Amino acid sequence: MEYVATCLFGLESLLGEEIDALGYKRIETMDGRVTFEGDDSAIARCNIGLRFAERLYIKVGEFEALTFDDLFEGTKALEWEKWIGKNDEFPVKGHSIKSALFSIPDCQKIIKRAVVSRLTRAYGISWFEETGIKYQIDFFIFKNRATLMIDTSGVPLHKRGYRPKSVEAPIRETLACALAKLARPRENVLFWDPFCGSGTIAIEATMMMLNRAPGLDRAFISQIYPQFSKQIWTDAREEARSKIITDSSFEAYASDIDPECVKIATESAKHAGVYQNMRIFQQDALTIKTEGRRGTVVCNPPYGERLMTLREAEALYRKMGEHFKTLDSWQIYVITNHEQFSRFYGRKPDKVRKLSNGNIPCYFYQFFKKLD
Repeated sequence: MEYVATCLFGLESLLGEEIDALGYKRIETMDGRVTFEGDDSAIARCNIGLRFAERLYIKVGEFEALTFDDLFEGTKALEWEKWIGKNDEFPVKGHSIKSALFSIPDCQKIIKRAVVSRLTRAYGISWFEETGIKYQIDFFIFKNRATLMIDTSGVPLHKRGYRPKSVEAPIRETLACALAKLARPRENVLFWDPFCGSGTIAIEATMMMLNRAPGLDRAFISQIYPQFSKQIWTDAREEARSKIITDSSFEAYASDIDPECVKIATESAKHAGVYQNMRIFQQDALTIKTEGRRGTVVCNPPYGERLMTLREAEALYRKMGEHFKTLDSWQIYVITNHEQFSRFYGRKPDKVRKLSNGNIPCYFYQFFKKLD
C-alpha cells in the first residue's frame, strides 16, 4: 500500500528520515510531502510516531488530468468501494498547483460526482445519505498529475493534544520539533528556550530525547476504519510505550518574562509527560547566564507582527545580540521572519535555513561557532 505524509515546507528531509527509521520505503519526495510504501500497520505506527508530518494519507491512485473529463474518468476508475461504504461520508477538498485544472471548487464537484458514479455502480443505489464513517478525500493536482488520497489522521498531526491553552502567536508543534532536531540536542548539553511562550520548543525537544511518540495520547480518524484491525493500533501504542527512555539525563529549560506563559508551559509539559526533565520558570531572556554549563539556546522571539511592533522587535534583536555574546561558546538558534535579523543581532550566522511557520516564510538563523 502507498501512503503520503505531508509536512511544512523545509521539513521534507527530516520527515523522510523518520519514515526510513520506521522501516518503510520512500518512493518520492517533493515540496511538502513524502510518498512511501508500507503495510497495514504503517497507518498506526506513522500516525502515532511521526514527529514532522502534518497528515498521513492513503494514496488511492494517480493519473494525468489535463481536462475535467480526464479528472472524472480517472477518479471513477479507482476502487472507492474498497474504502467507502454505502452509508459513509466522503467530502472532497484539495489543491492544484501549476496545472490546467486550477479551479478548486470545480475540481471538488467533478471528483465528488465521479466517486458517486463509481459507488452507484458498486452498490446499485443513486442516493448516498453520508451518515456513517467519514472518509475525507483529498486531491493534489501538480503539473497536471492528479493524486487522490484518503486522510487517516483527522485532526492534524501537529496537534499533539498536550497544550490545554495556547499563548498568542504559538509555534506549530511540528516546526518546534524540527527546530529542536536541527539544534542537535544532547544529554550533556542544557537546552534552553528563553522566549518559551507555551513551552512548545522545549517540550518537543524533551519528547524527542525521551523518545516519547508525539501521537501516543491522541486519537485518529482511521482508528474506526473497518478495513484495519484494531490490533494494529494496540500494538503500535505498546511498541511506542516500550521505547520511551526513562533514565535520560537530558534537561531542558523553558523560561519567559510573562508569568502567564510560564503557567501555560508548565501545564503543557505535564500533559506531555515530560515535566520531570524540564525546568520552567519566569525570567527575562536578556538576563540568562551559562552558570558554567554547556548549552544551546533555541528560540522563537516576537516577529513584530502579532507580538510587538516591528521596531520593538528589531530593538529586541539588538539586545539579544549584545547579551547572547556573554553566553561564551553556547550555540544559538533563532527563528524569525525578519530577513535582516543578523544585521540587528550584530553577528553573521553560520547557517540559515528557510522554513515555514504555518503560512509565514521564516528563516532559522544558526550560530554555532565560538566567537573570537
